[in-house]
Amino acid sequence: MKPLQLTVDNIAKAIFTVNRHAKTALNPSFLYLLKKKAIEKLLEEGKAKKVGLHFSRNPKYSQQQSDVLVAVGDYYFHIPPTKQDFAALPHLGALSDSYRNPSVRMPLSEAKAILIAYTGIKESTERKPKRLTKPMFKRLGDRY
Repeated sequence: MKPLQLTVDNIAKAIFTVNRHAKTALNPSFLYLLKKKAIEKLLEEGKAKKVGLHFSRNPKYSQQQSDVLVAVGDYYFHIPPTKQDFAALPHLGALSDSYRNPSVRMPLSEAKAILIAYTGIKESTERKPKRLTKPMFKRLGDRY
């Protein structure tokens, strides 16, 4: 495997790949955590910029909700807003369907490796064992 280059463009592509896979993953929590931590670190380092607020396409509980639009290189992502975001950022209204992020071909394993190397987060490998109990059948009238 080639060495990982932690450029802003590679990190943005990795976030895009992880975000795309998280939408259909069986357990997306670690993928969304990677996305969130990578974007937060890029914002802290000044390599990403908060653009404004968008109305969420799928609001919780059928109420209006906003998300923060973040620009990372040529890519745009949404993250949950903080209270300061509502005061500081302009509201851009509804999400526009006219813009799409550039398409990228990157394996999920490579994208995860880039974001893990950038953020320093480790994926927990411990799995909670499922405790299966066998059904106990009783004859009618028997007590156990």
